[in-house]
Amino acid sequence: MSLDVSPALLEKAERDEVDEREFVDCVRVSLPYAWDLISSLVAQAEVDGTDFADNHVPPPSEQARGQLLRALASDAIRGALERHFGVRLAFQNCHRVAVFRPSSTNKKRYERFTSVREQLLNQSDELRDC
Repeated sequence: MSLDVSPALLEKAERDEVDEREFVDCVRVSLPYAWDLISSLVAQAEVDGTDFADNHVPPPSEQARGQLLRALASDAIRGALERHFGVRLAFQNCHRVAVFRPSSTNKKRYERFTSVREQLLNQSDELRDC
């Protein structure tokens, strides 16, 4: 299971009464490495006064890598995180996460970051089995 869902939240989901804030809190508690990484990138962009920040450091463990993969591979989780933080997320390889704040200049940067060319250029032997 990728999220630690409380019985109360599961009951709400069964009744179709889930509040997205509760879901986001479930993600925060269940996937702390992914949450902390994305939070730190959002904070970095704010401190730097930019519309973009990305991570180049691999996760410290396979458990952390799994959290990151689950957070970014799930449309529901990824979408909730994007709405919560007010950013667009992008992902390359097994750890290179980027946050993009909404802006007209960031659209081109996002398109470049998520392009086939950039994916190919971001490959290395160390990341082949990540």
